[in-house]
Amino acid sequence: MPYQVPEPKIFACTDSRALAEKIAKSYGTDLGNVHISRYSDGEFQPSFEESVRGARIFIIGSTHPSSENLMEMLLMLDAAKRASARHITAVMPYFGWARQDRKDKPRVPIAAKLIAKMLEAAGATRIITMDLHADQIQGFFEKPVDHLFASTMFLPYLKSLNLDNLTIASPDMGGSKRAYAYSKALESDVVICYKQRAKANVISHMELIGDVRGKNVVLVDDMVDTAGTLTKAADLMMERGALSVRAITTHGLLSGNAYEKIEKSQLSELIVTDSIPISKENDKVRVLSCADLFADVMHRVHHNTSIASKFLM
Repeated sequence: MPYQVPEPKIFACTDSRALAEKIAKSYGTDLGNVHISRYSDGEFQPSFEESVRGARIFIIGSTHPSSENLMEMLLMLDAAKRASARHITAVMPYFGWARQDRKDKPRVPIAAKLIAKMLEAAGATRIITMDLHADQIQGFFEKPVDHLFASTMFLPYLKSLNLDNLTIASPDMGGSKRAYAYSKALESDVVICYKQRAKANVISHMELIGDVRGKNVVLVDDMVDTAGTLTKAADLMMERGALSVRAITTHGLLSGNAYEKIEKSQLSELIVTDSIPISKENDKVRVLSCADLFADVMHRVHHNTSIASKFLM
């Protein structure tokens, strides 16, 4: 009788449970049972309430702030390792702390490198993530990293809009590679915003490189935090004669007064994924689920088949 590969077990970190349930449903299974015990001082302890010995397990959890999300992922990885799981994959739709990927001034940490080492030390044997802030973060790991792209969801959506005179825009110089990749797939023009920051999350000046007059513009970025860059770019483009401006960003952090900025801006819509739970309902914010993408890749990883078709960019 041929050997049957046992199905993997899927577990969820607390803040990513809603997405994990969608992923498990798309995969065709149920979430595994994990219990979180909490102490009065805030310390917590995850416990797998079923055997994982010799199994392949996927632990789903984005590591957006607060740092409790990262700590929960680390503790669950360690628990799985000590429970003798054979393969332990950290499924991190959003890899937090990725903006600290280099020393941009003296005496600062390289947090993304530190997080990579912590995940491996905790027991992760593989990482699956999506739209890293910087592609080279994959090199911080000694374990395999499957770096997925939300373009597999965004491109079909953009094509369904049937926008005339479409132009792809990058809100900063760092995102120009991503913008060019989208423009190539959509056969459109590209414009770039040049910005200078007074400090983190504060823009002192922004200028536009390229012509947007009479164009329907789509801003492309990997994340939106305070929404300052996107809303300022949208307003600038409308001033320069754009017909409409919308934005697609993979990770919707949307901190501080981001929702208020989006409401007051000239953005027609902001499209994000559910890699991070969206905290408020908003008429301008559209959420596309990445559950099917992750479920498909997890299935391919488990059965050792290629995931090359998921790399559109």
